[in-house]
Amino acid sequence: MRPSALFRRKSLSALLQNPPADEDLHGSHPGEHGLERHLTVRDLTALGIAAVIGAGIFSTIGNASHDGGPAVSLLFVFTAVACAFSALCYAQFAATIPVSGSAYTYAYASFGELAAWIIGWALIMEYAVGNIVVAISWSDYFTGLMDGIGVHIPAYLTMGTQSAYAGYHAVLDLMMGGKPLTSATPAQLEAYKVWNTAPVLFGDARLVCDLPAFCITVLVTALVYIGIKESKTASNLLVLLKLTVVAVVIGVGVFYVKTANWTPFAPNGIGGVLKGVSAVFFAYIGFDAISTTAEECKNPQRDLPRAMIYALVICTVLYVIITLVLTGMVSYTELGVGDPLSFVFKKVGVDWLAGVVAVSAVFAMTSVLLVFQIGQPRIWLTMSRDGLLPKVFARVHPRFHTPSFSTIVTGLFVGIPALLLNMDLVIDLTSIGTLFAFALVCGGILIIDPRGTSNARFKVPYVNGQFLVALILIVIGGLVLSYNRFAVNEFWRTMAGEGGYDQFRHEIPMTVFLLFCVGLSVISYLRRLSLLPVLGLLTNLYLMTQLGISNWMLFGGWLIIGLALYFSYGIKNSKLNQEPASAVV
Repeated sequence: MRPSALFRRKSLSALLQNPPADEDLHGSHPGEHGLERHLTVRDLTALGIAAVIGAGIFSTIGNASHDGGPAVSLLFVFTAVACAFSALCYAQFAATIPVSGSAYTYAYASFGELAAWIIGWALIMEYAVGNIVVAISWSDYFTGLMDGIGVHIPAYLTMGTQSAYAGYHAVLDLMMGGKPLTSATPAQLEAYKVWNTAPVLFGDARLVCDLPAFCITVLVTALVYIGIKESKTASNLLVLLKLTVVAVVIGVGVFYVKTANWTPFAPNGIGGVLKGVSAVFFAYIGFDAISTTAEECKNPQRDLPRAMIYALVICTVLYVIITLVLTGMVSYTELGVGDPLSFVFKKVGVDWLAGVVAVSAVFAMTSVLLVFQIGQPRIWLTMSRDGLLPKVFARVHPRFHTPSFSTIVTGLFVGIPALLLNMDLVIDLTSIGTLFAFALVCGGILIIDPRGTSNARFKVPYVNGQFLVALILIVIGGLVLSYNRFAVNEFWRTMAGEGGYDQFRHEIPMTVFLLFCVGLSVISYLRRLSLLPVLGLLTNLYLMTQLGISNWMLFGGWLIIGLALYFSYGIKNSKLNQEPASAVV
């Protein structure tokens, strides 16, 4: 296979002819192998809100507020702006290429087959790992809810096998080392107790698993399997419920706000605010999943762009208000908890609302699971149609008109790890996959429409970035020097060799990013690139530098596995090997 084959792109006409659902483009009756078109702009907006208002607002927002104080509300705005740049680029692609596949399909049209495979593989990680996190969080809330009404699920059926085993041996090592049990963390002691009291299967193996996490994954997967019409109905009801609860939380909580809690606004400086970037961005992931349903939209070219922007604006406003209410009700120093919304209302004595929040969190996370379980199979379906995955992944159920095999595999891909594993590092790992997808989509617009001259139904507004890109970077650099001088000095000390390689390797992503900024400034000057996609690309890449070298290494390992699969199967079976020259760019 020639190296040029790695960068061959699908033409727009070939992409539009690919989905069998286009046999009946404007109707709800698909062809033999097509998907059903049921989704309107309201349904798509609800799916976006369902994906975004979930684990972030009910769990990760607490730790982010603890690290950054009330100023985390500005981080939500900053992250929303980064998402907005990406959303505009997604919207243009959706209006240009209204087929399933999301960023995978968009990369195929702009960067070529290898990049498409990489982003498709990254999206598998984003959706699957994200849903594992949500399923485990759902289990925690559900177990607490059951305890509150007197139904006690055995502890060994509510903890992942890995967590219990690791905690048990950590405590055992402490005991063998002659250290007191007080030196163990509460989580380790709980895991030790669970492992000791769990039924013995054989040898040292115990029956310890997170059964609720597995069960909710199976139930949601079954709903997605049955049909998109049923899934959208469930999504709309769940979104209505959680928006009502969020409105009640804001309406009641505002009366308990003490403005003194907003001082200091940024107690740990910019560094403290940015420490929560992965948690905050994790709260936003999912709006891109809307684009995976393109073949099930009644009018994808009109409704997909609108729904992405509507969902992003609504969720950003809610996140900012919720953050200000939380940090106003109690001191930011107390918010490092897993259930911040319930915690603050218990703190001020409104216990009934704390219970309502716990119930709504269960439904909110169910809706997040639903959206990602819808999105993942449709990416596999599209990759299979292109020949990069086996044909079985493109199988569509003759009655339900859903990607049947891919949906089942997605359920197992999420349910089994949720049953057995813990969720250390997975939030950051999910964020890096999402940011990578966002960056490629922004870069894709710079390739297919660098000056906003296309005839797409929706286009990213063109602003000439010839001089503005460099100017904006210089201004940002000046602000960083003025307000975060300590971090700048630490960076240069590390680059000078202080701290050795162990410290230097953590600055590798930032070093590469700074060099990329210089290069993109030059290219923007020479080619008068569109400003907004450039800013989206740079913002997403910057956020990726904040996720830590360990996450980059895990991400790199995942990509290596994906590349091995591509070169052993995908490149040989690609449909582009049989396509006429007119279908390949």
